[in-house]
This record gives sequence, C-alpha cells and structure tokens, in this order.
Amino acid sequence: MGTAGFSYDDWHGPFYPQDLRPPDRLAYYARHFPAVEVDYTYYRMPTARTMAGMERKTPGGFRFLVKTYRGLTHEVTPDEVTTLFRQYREALAPLVDAGKLGCVLAQFPWKFKNEPASRDYLLTLREGLADLNLVVEFRNASWVEPGVLELLRREGLGFCCVDEPRLRGLMPRVALATTDLGYVRFHGRNAARWWKHDHAWERYDYLYGREELGEWLPKLRDLDSKVAITYAIFNNCHAGQAAVNARDLQGLLFEASS
Repeated sequence: MGTAGFSYDDWHGPFYPQDLRPPDRLAYYARHFPAVEVDYTYYRMPTARTMAGMERKTPGGFRFLVKTYRGLTHEVTPDEVTTLFRQYREALAPLVDAGKLGCVLAQFPWKFKNEPASRDYLLTLREGLADLNLVVEFRNASWVEPGVLELLRREGLGFCCVDEPRLRGLMPRVALATTDLGYVRFHGRNAARWWKHDHAWERYDYLYGREELGEWLPKLRDLDSKVAITYAIFNNCHAGQAAVNARDLQGLLFEASS
C-alpha cells in the first residue's frame, strides 16, 4: 500500500503535520505505508546519491517502486537508449544493494499502441533492465488481448492494473498478474478532466468513496492469492487525496480480514 510520490506541499494538513519539515517527509511517510512509488524519476534521470539518501530514511522491509525516466517510455531516441539504460540501472544500485527495490514501473503513454514496433520495444526494455523486476503500465486499450498477456508472461514483464475513468480507448479495470508481482494504480475517476485540463494534476483530482474502494476488495484478495506480493498505489495526489485513500483502503482490508 502506498502513494505515487510523497513530497507534496499540499499534503500538510490532510496527511503531514503542519510543522513537519520537508526533509522529514519520507521518514514520516514510511511510518504509515510500507512502499512508495518514486515518480520524479520520470522527469529527470535519478542519481545513485539521491537514491541512497532516500533509502537511509526508511526502515528495513520498506520498498521503493521507481518509475522509468521518460527517455525510456515517452521520448525514446534509439541511439540514446543504451546509455539511458546504463545510467538508470546505476542510479538504482543503492536500492538494489539494500534490498529495497520493489520493482521498476514503465508507464507508457496513450499513443503507445499495440503494434509490432511497440511489442518489439517491450523486448528492448526487458533486455535493457534485465536484472530488475519490471512492471509495464499501458494506457491504450489496444493492449487488452490474450496475446499481449502471453507476451508479458513469456518475457517476465509484470502487468500494471489500473483504476481510471471508463472512457473509450482507456484500459479497463481488470485485476490480473503476469509475473509473481501484482501492481494496481488508482488514478481516480475524474472523467471530465481526463482529456480536458489546463494542468496535469487536474486529471488526477479525485477522492475515492468507500464504496468505490470496496469494489476492489475481492479483486485485490484474488490477485494477492496468486502472487508473492501486491502493491496498491494511489496516484490521485492532489491535496493529499492519495494518502487519505491509501489509509482508507488499509482500513477496509483490515476490516475484511478481521
């Protein structure tokens, strides 16, 4: 259980104490959740120094789920890919050495469709990050077909399940795994702002209700029974909503198991 990122100013109040210093956010976060998705690595290539600093602020057993740099998913330049793979893997070494790297998340854009060139690139991605647990998130519904799941299983690529608006062309709300790792990302259901927004955060401005989260209880239980570990990550980060909903789902799972 966790959220997509942890260092947000507007989480002070909804989640963090008002007087908590920004450098202390991760340590505070790690007292409440066992995993965090690191998303800043999409916008800029991470460094081993930064990863080591984050690792030191978390207890044993904590897990980091690290998103790939956009040069490997959204702005791919073929002649640079090999170098980017090397830099990315070197940056994650402190997490690997500490046993705290849960997986790498490769999120592809909606324009990345189920086509021969795209399927070939999945193989390139797998080869470039061959020694790491790798989960792939698709945004385009063209990937929902049996042949794709067979490809992912054969190549050892995890499948990222998503909860997002039911809009034409988007991925459906399915719960399945193609490796021994389950991964679910909750993006919110803000259909009105998914395609039409002035700022990226508006797409994910959504607070799940108890009944909506309850829909996932049987799915998560079934998924978790088939894999070694399941990560449920909330990406509706505006105004602390992700942290609120992560705690809500923790409570529902506890109630269901007691």
